[in-house]
Amino acid sequence: MQTSVTFKNLDSSENLKKYVQDKLNRFDKFLYNPAEANVVLSVEKFRHIAEINIIGDRLNINGKEETVDMYSAIDMVLDKLEKQIKKNKQKSRERRSGTKARGKGIIAEDTVPMDLETTKQIKVKNIEYKPMDIEEAVMQMDLLNDNFLVFTNARTEKVNVLYQRRDGHYGLIEPTR
Repeated sequence: MQTSVTFKNLDSSENLKKYVQDKLNRFDKFLYNPAEANVVLSVEKFRHIAEINIIGDRLNINGKEETVDMYSAIDMVLDKLEKQIKKNKQKSRERRSGTKARGKGIIAEDTVPMDLETTKQIKVKNIEYKPMDIEEAVMQMDLLNDNFLVFTNARTEKVNVLYQRRDGHYGLIEPTR
C-alpha cells in the first residue's frame, strides 16, 4: 500500500512513520487492488489526532481519532478503518452473489438451480392432491380461499388445476397428449 504521512504541529518521526506503514500493510489482505493511504498526524494542545484516508479498490474510507497518546490514536483509527473495509467488502459480495430475497410469496421446500450461467432459481412446492370432481374442487377452493387448486379429476384420473380468473370466474387446466 502506498502511504504518505503528514505531520502537523509535530516533529516528523521515522518511528511513527514506520509504525503507521506497518499497521497499514495489514490491510493489503483485505484489498484486491493497490490502494493509497493519506495519513495526517497532528497535535493540538494535549490532543493527539490521527486521520487516515484510504483510496482504492473502489473504496474511499476515512477515519479520525483523537486521544492523549499518538500510538493509541493510530491503533483506534485503524480498527475503525478495518471494520469499514470489511463491511464494504461484505456488501459488494452480497451484491455480486444476488442474495436478495426474490419471490417472497412462494414457500418452497427445495430450490433447484436451472443453469450454472443464470442466477434464476426454480422454487419447488410439493402439493398433495386427491381425486375429486370439478364441483367438489370448486367447493374445496372456496373453503381454502386460495387462487388455485391442484387435484386429480375423478372421471379422467388426470391431474387438473383449477384457478380463479381475474373476472371472478373459474378456469380449469386439463393436460392432453
